[in-house]
Amino acid sequence: MSVLNTVPFEKFHGTGNDFFVVDADDPVPDRPAFARTHCDREAGITLNESERRGADGVLFLALESRYDPPRVVMTLVQPDGSVAAMCGNGARVAAAWAAERTGTNEVMIDTPAGTRRASLDGTDVTVEMGAPSFAPRDVPLASDDELVDTEVEGLTVTAVNTGVPHAVAFVDDVDDVDLESVAPAVRHAPVFTEGANVTLASPDGEGGFRQRTFERGVEGETQSCGTGAVAVVAAAKRLGHVSGDDPVTVTPPGGALSVTVPDEGSALLGGPAVYEGDGEADIVFRER
Repeated sequence: MSVLNTVPFEKFHGTGNDFFVVDADDPVPDRPAFARTHCDREAGITLNESERRGADGVLFLALESRYDPPRVVMTLVQPDGSVAAMCGNGARVAAAWAAERTGTNEVMIDTPAGTRRASLDGTDVTVEMGAPSFAPRDVPLASDDELVDTEVEGLTVTAVNTGVPHAVAFVDDVDDVDLESVAPAVRHAPVFTEGANVTLASPDGEGGFRQRTFERGVEGETQSCGTGAVAVVAAAKRLGHVSGDDPVTVTPPGGALSVTVPDEGSALLGGPAVYEGDGEADIVFRER
């Protein structure tokens, strides 16, 4: 691995789901190498020695301010070097980043999963997430049948795509499950042809859910997962645990998110997007 130069970055988090943000106008020739190097939790970037090292991914953002509302093209490169089609918390961070530069409170976000509209109210950002899909071709699944409340590698899961695939398991208490032990087998199960994020949910006693997610591409548990929060509510509606179009509070370890999954139309994900600081990162590439 070699170092070319440095590139400025900013760091944000959405309920603990943290990202390095790099302006796409600042060229990084080998984005996978950059993400693998700097997102590493043991040896990656830290803003200061008291902060956690690394991140859950790098957001490469290209702002197109000539549009009304302004648009931002979002590419999320994960710690393993892969590109995620969608990231709910990442999209909220992208909207906050773009809004700070344009002075607007509405942003369009272009992602590999489609274009999403985001609105801002102070530090709170709500983003349209698209309509969740249980269709086997959309998840995608190896089977032609939907995977609903079915055992996969020891967990009873429901498979849904909320921009990326999730296997959602409802349990009595998310803290009673050793997620790092049980999730990898489900994440790599043959039924998920492109793998899956593994999300646990349990009732919070107030009409919402607590959540934990083992993320594909991070290959570990994250403090928050926005697509996972939407997947929890979508699966809960499918199984009859909730009904109606009212917002549902989903709480991963990093903080509460508001999720609306209407019977028709796009789901909504809302919560804070927080700026943490900025710095300079080495531009690295893998020598061939």
